[in-house]
Amino acid sequence: MSSREEKLSILSEMIAFAKVDDSFKEAEFNFLLGVATQLGIDRETFESLLEQEAEILMPKSQADRILQFHRLVLLMNVDQVQSEQEVSKLHNIGLGMGLPPSAIEQVLSVMHKYPNKVIPPDVLINIFKAYYN
Repeated sequence: MSSREEKLSILSEMIAFAKVDDSFKEAEFNFLLGVATQLGIDRETFESLLEQEAEILMPKSQADRILQFHRLVLLMNVDQVQSEQEVSKLHNIGLGMGLPPSAIEQVLSVMHKYPNKVIPPDVLINIFKAYYN
């Protein structure tokens, strides 16, 4: 399992992403709080990250990078609204993590085929597998 610093980094990156469109909606807050709980981060620590972000650390493994990218895709769609800023930022985050540009584009395209744009994990994994084989 990730270290506490890595978990705080995951949440900080997600919080910054949620704020990219200058609006932080209740649905995004609740989603992020759920991720924090899943990571074992208490609410007080989570809320402190809203004010003071932790250092952003690159996920070490490719699997962790893909998982973080998937979390960000889910976060982008939790409020049922996608801004150009969010899509562009997500694309750039994926590139910054060293994910294949074509896989990123395919995920952003394919997600529209699913209810609420929630791309199933196995579909996302298969997209990335195709680019690593």
